[in-house]
Amino acid sequence: MATEHAEIGRRLRHIRHARGKSLMVIAGLAGISPSYLSMIERGERALDRRSLIVALANALEVAPTDVTGPAAGGAPRADQEDRALSEVRLALLAASMNEPRGEAQPIKQLRARVMGVLAAQNDADLGTVGTQLPALIRDLHTTLDTRRDEPDVLRLLALAHMQGTQAWLTTIGAPIDLTWQAATVARQVAERLDEPVSLAVSAYGTALGLLAAGAFDLASRTLAAVELPLITVEDLQLAGSLALASSLISAARKDQTERSSALEYAAELAQRTGETNMLGFGFGPANVAVWRMQGALEVGEHAEAAMIAETVDPGAMLVRARQAVYWREYGRALARMPKRRADAVLMLRRAEQISPEHVHRHPFTRSTLAELLARANRDTIGRELRGLAYRAGLPV
Repeated sequence: MATEHAEIGRRLRHIRHARGKSLMVIAGLAGISPSYLSMIERGERALDRRSLIVALANALEVAPTDVTGPAAGGAPRADQEDRALSEVRLALLAASMNEPRGEAQPIKQLRARVMGVLAAQNDADLGTVGTQLPALIRDLHTTLDTRRDEPDVLRLLALAHMQGTQAWLTTIGAPIDLTWQAATVARQVAERLDEPVSLAVSAYGTALGLLAAGAFDLASRTLAAVELPLITVEDLQLAGSLALASSLISAARKDQTERSSALEYAAELAQRTGETNMLGFGFGPANVAVWRMQGALEVGEHAEAAMIAETVDPGAMLVRARQAVYWREYGRALARMPKRRADAVLMLRRAEQISPEHVHRHPFTRSTLAELLARANRDTIGRELRGLAYRAGLPV
């Protein structure tokens, strides 16, 4: 049975042949060597960078999704997760049609429910998030329709849809159209409220949604349009989170100057705030370092990402889900270092133990696992890797 990135490779080759283009031409347009493109087409090299996916799509004159194919959700979903995903989709559709059919509730009760969902998302308790989101979405929109406590409900909606709905959908590998729908609702309610914090929260989610879709320039402009006063600690950590998102977008755009500037600004703010977790962002020095790792991986600097990882204490991060991201990105970095592949498997296993979805549903990590499988030995690490890949839904 072919691995997932081998199927992507075949798709790439098929599109290139249909276009009547040589390896040399497409590789040149994408900014890589013909041998590297050949390895991708043969399934011997993971396609695990947004910038490269978009570059190949542009070279072939197709959409990025034509290169990668339909979003892969990873291992088969449990019945509970499937039901939750279906119910969230229906709740978003109902809200978009102004027929949420929920229950209007006091603002104090709604706030407690939103904070509970964000806490579960931060703790990587995704089952709880999926169970609670559908009714919460309906009740928030139903309460909004009563016009009671309207500003407070709008603030909760912007936060719940970005840090709750969109974040959950992204983590479980939901289709991009559904995650974009959540980001769109967050943006609409923030614009209706027209307050700096909610506008900044929605811009963060919108920009990351655009990044996932390959619209790098539009994502960058979305963040650049944010005007946020730096008065409270909440303002500082939100501004820092926006700068971190900007750094990853800049990495995808291959704008090293802007990437460095955004990271420096975020690091400066993190020194002022310390480790925080307001509005569910988990901003602080340790998380800045994790974003540095993610940017290094986006530009293909695996050794740099591994060096950064060695300076980080993941236990300092107040958000457990970000600890999973740390171990996952550390594993991805080590996977491209021939003498560290065994360590890479151990790092990915640590990420899985914290949050299986952050490994099983993450497309770049799945590509990394498939690439590691091709080099696996029949030893203890090989068995560990095959178990990890199997749980991620990869053929072993």
